[in-house]
Amino acid sequence: MSYRDRVTLPRMVAALELYFDTVAEQRVKTLWRNLTAAGVTNQGEHAHGKHRPHVSLVVADELDPVAVTDALKGLTVPPPITLTFGHVGQFPGGVLWLGPAPKAELLELHAEVVDRLDAAGVEFWPLYRPGVWVPHCTLSMTARGDAISTGARTAFDFVPLQATLRSAAVADHNREIFTQIRAA
Repeated sequence: MSYRDRVTLPRMVAALELYFDTVAEQRVKTLWRNLTAAGVTNQGEHAHGKHRPHVSLVVADELDPVAVTDALKGLTVPPPITLTFGHVGQFPGGVLWLGPAPKAELLELHAEVVDRLDAAGVEFWPLYRPGVWVPHCTLSMTARGDAISTGARTAFDFVPLQATLRSAAVADHNREIFTQIRAA
């Protein structure tokens, strides 16, 4: 049985997103523009123009921002963790991404967030469970064929890329929800 047969890969709808410092955010946006120039459709081209470079801690069909905020009370989200993105990867279905080197602080934050959301009854996709979750910053959701190699070559010009996690929000651009998560 293939990965594609075992896992349904739905489109991203709502997420708890961790955002980067200004310099790293601008570098990823420059990478998105370079992907566009190379003919690779990417996150910077979405019609609503609201996507920001980020790492998603959890993704779901819907996330209630009040329930998420309540579940995370007393937790600093995110703590100022510095990540080094040095990997370019792809998930089935054409998702091209930058991956950070493993960092204990990020994995611990993810596990704590998942525990708190589970305790609050907030549901999210199984691909975002500890032991399954792959931290990443999405570059493209539709890289197929030549776009895979072109996108990867373009992305490798931007690594290593350091980013410090500075803020977080529940984002659901389809429903025009953007709720900043305040640090503890």
